[in-house]
Amino acid sequence: MNNALVRVENLSHRYSIQWAVKDVSFEIPQNGIYGLLGSNGAGKSTTMNIMSGVLRQSQGNIYIKGIDMSRDPISAKKLIGFLPQKPPLYLDTTVEEYLTNCAQLRKIGSKDLKTAVEEVMDICSITHFRKRLIKNLSGGYQQRVGIAQAIIHKPALIVLDEPTNGLDPNQIIGIRGLIKEIAKECAVLLSTHMLTEVQAICDYILMIESGKLVFSGKTEEFDNYLAPNSIKVRLLEMPSVDVLMKIDGVESVEELGGPDYRFRFDNLNGAAERIVKESVKQDWRLEEINLEKNSLNDVFSALSK
Repeated sequence: MNNALVRVENLSHRYSIQWAVKDVSFEIPQNGIYGLLGSNGAGKSTTMNIMSGVLRQSQGNIYIKGIDMSRDPISAKKLIGFLPQKPPLYLDTTVEEYLTNCAQLRKIGSKDLKTAVEEVMDICSITHFRKRLIKNLSGGYQQRVGIAQAIIHKPALIVLDEPTNGLDPNQIIGIRGLIKEIAKECAVLLSTHMLTEVQAICDYILMIESGKLVFSGKTEEFDNYLAPNSIKVRLLEMPSVDVLMKIDGVESVEELGGPDYRFRFDNLNGAAERIVKESVKQDWRLEEINLEKNSLNDVFSALSK
């Protein structure tokens, strides 16, 4: 039996004659933070809207804790919290009024309603704003109210669309910390176009490009998707590039300023050892040598092709 929190099977959707998502399958097996990456128009929003029950797919199935979204959408949606890119806030209500209304919409009984509202205000650090009109809150605190409505019914899956978009650096750090706390109790799927956001917060990455899933795995696996091909070296004697190019297997040498160089090889096997041996032989006074990893931008670009 498959015990995944979320299972997406052969998901496809089209608008008119154009397929926005085509035959996408993946699982969210457990609690944690899952980043959904992709270029503009790649199919991210369509996938998130279908998973949230906002849009009905053309083909395929989605299961939330084993419940088929198509066959029993009400039961499945009870297990989902959703925060779209623009938070669905009623700006002329107070924080407490708004969250009380959200709890009622989520069918939280009158006996538990007050407790549920108090709990999410505490989790999201907005209790001290309970009587303030939402329109008088900063963007960061409005986002916290939006997150509070998404978690008030304690869902198994929370879907966040660009949760830090438009926030200042301090607000971004605060929202990241909040998401990490929430992810201890449920699975969080967040869409973002900022690769630094993925690196800072996500445990797993799902990447969609041209409507197809092109990567699914841990963040470290995404980081290492491309094999590195360069070595950064500091040589105090500063030999010429022409001399360094004579080392076996070197494709290019870049002067980085002062005693620093970047070597590129067609194959890194044994490359560092060859540099060290040549440095000792020529007395270049090797001070530092590092294998350079590809940037997230490099990986994203390669997967987008």
